[in-house]
Amino acid sequence: MLSVSLPDRAVVTVSGQDAEDFLQALITTDLDQLTETEALPGALLTPQGKIMFDFMVTRDEAAIRLETTMDQAEALLKRLTMYKLRAPVTLSLISPASVEIVFSEIAGGYRDARFAKAGHTVYRVYGAATDPTGTEDYDRLRIAGGIAISGADYALQDAFPHDVLMDKNGGLSFKKGCYVGQEVVSRMQHRGTARRRVVTVTADSALPETGTPLTVNGRLIGSLGSVIGTSGLAIVRTDKAGAAIAAGEPILAGDIVVILALPAWTGLEFPAQADEASA
Repeated sequence: MLSVSLPDRAVVTVSGQDAEDFLQALITTDLDQLTETEALPGALLTPQGKIMFDFMVTRDEAAIRLETTMDQAEALLKRLTMYKLRAPVTLSLISPASVEIVFSEIAGGYRDARFAKAGHTVYRVYGAATDPTGTEDYDRLRIAGGIAISGADYALQDAFPHDVLMDKNGGLSFKKGCYVGQEVVSRMQHRGTARRRVVTVTADSALPETGTPLTVNGRLIGSLGSVIGTSGLAIVRTDKAGAAIAAGEPILAGDIVVILALPAWTGLEFPAQADEASA
């Protein structure tokens, strides 16, 4: 059984009689859709609708577990504490936390819904992993599936949930009612104004480093995120990328010609022309 242990993980646990109602009114994930064996992506947004914290959400008996990065964990706990007021909710933090990734079904594991959408089997297991091990197999699969993570692929408080495909991977609800930032993301959804999206990036030679600009005729359309060899991820303006593809214009990462693709599982397509009004 192939598995890896992730480094730099932390867990914020929310428990108590009002734990679910408390989180349901704050985070993007619809907890009514969260099963006992599934891990759903989620975020706590700014009032302007951008991702302030991101995490994976699972059930831990009577509690809700928010798995995030160690550098987010204390600030996330502080933010939740601010919202808590006198609610009968208990917040706790484990940092670092043991998180193991298993590439097959396993008892006691939680199937990662992001990978399931992309047609891959990935389970998250808590509390049983040993020392962190190399994560290249996990990252290769993540890149192939168009699964972006904060830090490597986007900066917190700079990306909307639509930018990182949360409207497609089960991490963003448009039905459960109000939560922080909900009005902004709902407006983007209903008006179809999401123009930045995660794409896969491939080249005939090794890609340059994370952060390298993606350009068309010298104009910026995005930048590289996670990179392994000739494959990577980026968040790009899809209208500008689509116009370049339709016109046969080369898209460059630094000075390397690259091919961009929207993950097939999303059902998204590149527009054929750029929206100059929103440049």
